[in-house]
Amino acid sequence: MFSLFVLLLTFIDSTHSITVKVPKNFINVTVGETIYLQCTFATNQPTTNLLVQWTFYSRSSISPQQVYFYQAGTAYISPQFKGRLTMLNQVNTTMNASISISNMQAADSGSYTCEAHNIPDIEGITSASVLVKVLEKPSVPYCAVHGTVEMGHLVTLTCHSEKGSPSPNYTWTKLQQGRSSRVLGQTDVTTGFMYIRNISEFEFGEYQCNASNVVGFATCSIVLHTELNGGAIAGVVIGAILGAVLIFLLVWFITHQLKKKKHKVSKENKQQSVKSVEYVVVPAKPIEDHGEEEA
Repeated sequence: MFSLFVLLLTFIDSTHSITVKVPKNFINVTVGETIYLQCTFATNQPTTNLLVQWTFYSRSSISPQQVYFYQAGTAYISPQFKGRLTMLNQVNTTMNASISISNMQAADSGSYTCEAHNIPDIEGITSASVLVKVLEKPSVPYCAVHGTVEMGHLVTLTCHSEKGSPSPNYTWTKLQQGRSSRVLGQTDVTTGFMYIRNISEFEFGEYQCNASNVVGFATCSIVLHTELNGGAIAGVVIGAILGAVLIFLLVWFITHQLKKKKHKVSKENKQQSVKSVEYVVVPAKPIEDHGEEEA
């Protein structure tokens, strides 16, 4: 029995295998921070022909990208991680292939795989992966208004942040004297759209959009007020012109009537003056013939 046990130990010891392990399978990191990717391996063979590499599988790319490569004392770091990646240990002597990457960016999100191959190891677990998610605060969103801002019309407010991981949620509030109040429109928290149907004067005012995720938030605001479109402006101009013409005609009519009345009064006064002058005709007195009477 004892001899069988010794034979079994000898068989196990002579098996050429390697085992790669990572302590964490998921890691979250914020933009700008440093991440530590731990990886160790175990083998009972000399590490003279050791090969270690880290491979990055991006969410936006199908093909993998080599991050770090080590073989026979020579190391290589890819350009994307040059100046940011550091090997934390002497990999061939410590059997520790852990690395650190500084100044993490949103584009660094993805799966990182640690691989170790050591000839003459011919079996075992040669790789292990870590899923990394880079969290990013939403960037300052852009607010806009779409539609005709007049009573009775449909108005749409939009809000969108170019950056943010995970994708931010959007909420709209109305600002009144520095305080936020509930809006009456219908809001889509995933797209940032808010619909105000059949808008009235009660909905006019300043609106604020809040884009937020687990990292932080950012806001933008827009003032919603009534506006005149092209047809309304033309109507106002035409109305002003017609009003001016009407006033001119009214003034002309009143002035003309006053002049006409004044002329009539003057004429009547002149006629009355002419009639008031009377001429008295004195009849001629007959001459008496005194001579004939004496005869």
